[in-house]
Amino acid sequence: MINNTHVSHEIHATPPGDLAIWFFIFAELLAFGVFFVAYAFARAHNVELFDESQQHLNRTSGAVNTLVLITSSYFMVRAVAAIKQGLSDECARWTAAAIGMGGVFLVIKVFEFHAKFSAGITLSSNTFYMFYLSLTIFHFMHVILGMVILAAVMLKARGGGYSVENHTGVETGASYWHMVDLLWIILFPLVYVIH
Repeated sequence: MINNTHVSHEIHATPPGDLAIWFFIFAELLAFGVFFVAYAFARAHNVELFDESQQHLNRTSGAVNTLVLITSSYFMVRAVAAIKQGLSDECARWTAAAIGMGGVFLVIKVFEFHAKFSAGITLSSNTFYMFYLSLTIFHFMHVILGMVILAAVMLKARGGGYSVENHTGVETGASYWHMVDLLWIILFPLVYVIH
């Protein structure tokens, strides 16, 4: 006798979160993609300068920040899972933890920027530093925006504004935050590591 057990799978016709955020995410990925291609092109035409300048970056800070953002993305995965179970307070706590990790990222970057500016390094120092500062400051601003978005999600979750049936806002914030994480995962090896 054959046992026909039906397993239901949740199928999304659209990506998680508000569809509008995905247009924004794709636009941001395109902007960074153009930056990354321009960086690679400039590097290919001035390898020695890029390699020499890259040696003055703090790879430890970059690596720590990579772990910080990956951890914060994990916290947002937990926040989404919590709200899907109707656990608003737990969702808010996980989101707060993700915001905290974003803060750690910013503090590390501020120290890194301070060290460069104190050494007299600016956008006009050379082509490598123009790209390094432009890319990392642009990303830095995205982290700040992401933290603002997550703060709004956290406050709404604390107020019971999300539920099992209605949690699009949490998924939207998480999607943006994952994009910020993904961009750093590409940016770190590209700018700090690859010779």
